[in-house]
Amino acid sequence: MKKKLMWLTTLLAGAVLFVSACGSQVSTEENNDEAAEALVSRGWEEIKEDGVLKIATSGTYFPNSYHDGDTNELTGFEVEILREIANRLGLEIKFTEMGVDGMLTSLNSEQIDVAALGIDRKGENADKYNYTIPYKYSFGSMVVRETDNSGIETLEDLEGKKAAGAATTSYMKVAEHFGAELVVYDNATNDQYLWDVANGRTDVVLNDYYGQLMATAALPEIPVKVLEDVFYNPSETNYAIKKGNDELTEQINAQLEAMHEDGTLSEISKEFYNGEDVTVEKGYDFREIDVSAY
Repeated sequence: MKKKLMWLTTLLAGAVLFVSACGSQVSTEENNDEAAEALVSRGWEEIKEDGVLKIATSGTYFPNSYHDGDTNELTGFEVEILREIANRLGLEIKFTEMGVDGMLTSLNSEQIDVAALGIDRKGENADKYNYTIPYKYSFGSMVVRETDNSGIETLEDLEGKKAAGAATTSYMKVAEHFGAELVVYDNATNDQYLWDVANGRTDVVLNDYYGQLMATAALPEIPVKVLEDVFYNPSETNYAIKKGNDELTEQINAQLEAMHEDGTLSEISKEFYNGEDVTVEKGYDFREIDVSAY
């Protein structure tokens, strides 16, 4: 359990690894595209000749990218997808662990070929990078007290409630949008988040649905739960690639599509998400909350 808690530390911290999640590339003006293409010297042909696909990943974000507690080997949902892609392309794979800022810089300098982070198609980086089709679909949810749902039945009931989370995340912005009192945590563990809700120090934690399912399942002794049927802001997660590196993007997309079709993506998802298939969209009428003003 101790190892699991260490791996789970970042699940409820507010998805700070990801810039955001999306699935389709935003077009830019033609002259910008041509300029970006001219800057790409390590394209698909160079990668194929080199025989190595260079990847950046966090190594700290369970269950997507982390070190196995027994072997210390880098593994995780997004890591094993990338290993399978490289294998299908006939390439070796080299992982470098780094944070988001380092990933973006390394993409631009071509120290890496692919970054395991999503780019928001409506965000400031939308026209600065290529990105693949989605390999994960998710949405926001809430952890509340098991006994009384923390008095929350709808998003509007967040008004006046104490919402716990990391500062400036999209989830805290949703809580702020509905009038919650924000209780900011700095690098807290999941058990602290969940016990504080259970004990009434806070009322609710807003975060990724699948992450919250795994956190509550890992800590069944804490009397909290994921509030059902109050879901919001669907999201998609992809891999980021340097702007203009279109052939590499197409090669990876082709493998992702094949892995969707033959069930490989679903198998990897179920391995790392306790039997859940995060690679397909849920047929739910999600409520979308615009938090761009916060």
